[in-house]
Amino acid sequence: MISNILVVCTGNICRSPIGEYLLKARLPNSKVLSAGTGAMIGWPADPLSVEVMLEKGIDINAHRAQQLTRPLLAGVDLVLTLDRGHSDWINSRYPEFRGKVHKVLRWRENADVPDPHRLPRAAFDEAYELIEGGVEDWVKRLG
Repeated sequence: MISNILVVCTGNICRSPIGEYLLKARLPNSKVLSAGTGAMIGWPADPLSVEVMLEKGIDINAHRAQQLTRPLLAGVDLVLTLDRGHSDWINSRYPEFRGKVHKVLRWRENADVPDPHRLPRAAFDEAYELIEGGVEDWVKRLG
């Protein structure tokens, strides 16, 4: 049974916090974390990610970015990445975890969520919509 999930993006301030908190809301009995391949360690979520999520009724103000590490990977059952680059990064550095690394958009035609960092609000809205769709796909399969 999958009960520990890690969501991974680059800086751990835009996309992965959205995925983390959406999964927490939809899978309340699971432990969900997020991390970045090049995390802005200790930073809060991007203000536009916070804004988008607050509009959806989810407060991510408590989020602080953390770097992806081997112990984090070892402690989870499933790793969900936001794009192929993150999957490749993890699989090349930590090949022992290859079997549990999958993309959030695994079952979608557009398999990557574009990074909205330093882009206008519309990019964050698009990222949210893509991530939400991918999360719903995973929830159906995990539920």
